[in-house]
Amino acid sequence: MRLASASLHFGEEPPLTGSRGSGILFFSGCNLGCNFCQNHQISQDGMGREIGMDEFSDICLALQDAGAHNINLVTAAHFAPSVREGIALARSRGLALPVLWNSSGYESLATIELLADTVDVWLPDLKTGEGATSSAFFSAPDYPLRAKAAILRMAELSALRMEGPLLTRGLILRHLVLPGRLEESRDVFQWFADNLAGRALISVMSQYTPIPALTGRAAPDEALGPQEYEELQQMMEEFDLEGGFYQELVPGSDWLPDFAKTNPFSAELSRPLWHWRDGWVKA
Repeated sequence: MRLASASLHFGEEPPLTGSRGSGILFFSGCNLGCNFCQNHQISQDGMGREIGMDEFSDICLALQDAGAHNINLVTAAHFAPSVREGIALARSRGLALPVLWNSSGYESLATIELLADTVDVWLPDLKTGEGATSSAFFSAPDYPLRAKAAILRMAELSALRMEGPLLTRGLILRHLVLPGRLEESRDVFQWFADNLAGRALISVMSQYTPIPALTGRAAPDEALGPQEYEELQQMMEEFDLEGGFYQELVPGSDWLPDFAKTNPFSAELSRPLWHWRDGWVKA
């Protein structure tokens, strides 16, 4: 496995963050090549370092000891067999937290089956249902077909379960709204209503931000504006997406992570425990 960062993270949905944070691990690499990836330093540029099973297990247990409500694995599909083995080792050493699979949704059914006894909560994104968009922006024309099939299987494997304010099993479907493509968001909402309503939650993200380092690639060159955001809110009301989550519209790019820093996020969003360059981070 190749890992970039591990921390207590406070920027996830409320039933994942809770009061003490989600124990998030950011892996290097990604099986999808988005032209606007905010984590491009690690997903596309290779930032991070290789770790063995013992160190991975140590990190998971350190997050548990620090108070994390869960273990949140971000873009780890290309390490799935190793992750499965590493989580099993951590559990044999006392890990008792729910495991979250945080991904683009671009998964094979074989990967989902491999992880069926490892993952408790699935956090896939469904970015679009349009093959032309996924071909242009993600270099993956088959994204809609593969993602929908994987997401449906995830929902079958994990029925929703809350323990107090925390989600300990189930699926949250995330959707990043692309500026200028609200009709594609409408299609995603319709698909959710037809296939997942009542057995999964939805989280609508308005955080799309043009990334200067990726300028020149095919992607929207502006963030979501107030008028589009208002239309988006009306659309969510139209589909009665109550019980889910949506982000407030926050302009600017100050929140974008920088994985060259020991804490890639602001102090309000993250408390680092481990970093690819620095190793263990002192409190």
